[in-house]
Amino acid sequence: MNLKDKFSGIFPALLTPFDSNGNLNLKVLEQLIELNIKKGIKGFYVCGSTAEAFLLTEAERRTLYRATKEIVGNRCTLIAHIGAISTDLSTDYALLAEELGYDAVSSVAPFYYKFSFEEIRQYYFDIVEKTSLPMLIYNFPNFSGVNLSVDQISQFLSDDRFIGVKHTSNDYFALSGFKIAFPEKIIYNGFDEMMLAGLSMGADGGIGSTYNIMAEKFITLMALVKENHLDEARELQNTINIIIRAMCDVGVMQAEKALLCEMGLDFGIARKPFAPLSAEKQQKLVDTVMPLL
Repeated sequence: MNLKDKFSGIFPALLTPFDSNGNLNLKVLEQLIELNIKKGIKGFYVCGSTAEAFLLTEAERRTLYRATKEIVGNRCTLIAHIGAISTDLSTDYALLAEELGYDAVSSVAPFYYKFSFEEIRQYYFDIVEKTSLPMLIYNFPNFSGVNLSVDQISQFLSDDRFIGVKHTSNDYFALSGFKIAFPEKIIYNGFDEMMLAGLSMGADGGIGSTYNIMAEKFITLMALVKENHLDEARELQNTINIIIRAMCDVGVMQAEKALLCEMGLDFGIARKPFAPLSAEKQQKLVDTVMPLL
């Protein structure tokens, strides 16, 4: 498998739409997927943080894995985030992804209990022993509480079953270290507001939540960097960051859904304990962001 051909590029981390009763809205999920395929994304990251994965039931996560594959078919690359605290549950999700025909699985490190690195290492290797799908490590220190170092990541990437890292961290020295040590592996930038930094340090693409709304901007950003048009790339990143700053001011998860609703996709609201946006905050968000999209 040529990793670069299959996995380099822009991957929206799919959001989860809910109807007015709080149930999964698969019709709207299909609309979002089709919109982004038309924009030229490389693939989707399914059931990650952006999907509110840890606010979904196990049955809902399985439904999303199935529905996404049914909608996408073989038109683009699919990565299933199968992360959970339980090794057995994560393995079950991985086996479902394999059965459905996903291209890879990914997992954040098991969290909450402050597992040792040896326990975390065993978690990943237990999963890859049970599935034929390659694994992408999801390094997200801010949320997981686990910051995997270059030496620790190397213990995974030196094994052919691990294809790379989704690096959601502003430690670009570490990102560069991953890429220098394993140039053939896939390194994804995780923070959308720092995509230019990640690309400049060797990232092969990005997996991000705001890509759901403006994937075309990140596709263009990658092209500008590849063509060495750095001034234009910086200007585009600055525009992206005006949008992201407005979203951060009201809550990114809530903002993403509100903006998709404004774009005509009825995404509903984020699940509690996320608080709904006030009318005032939503209007301010829309007034700031929509002219820039």
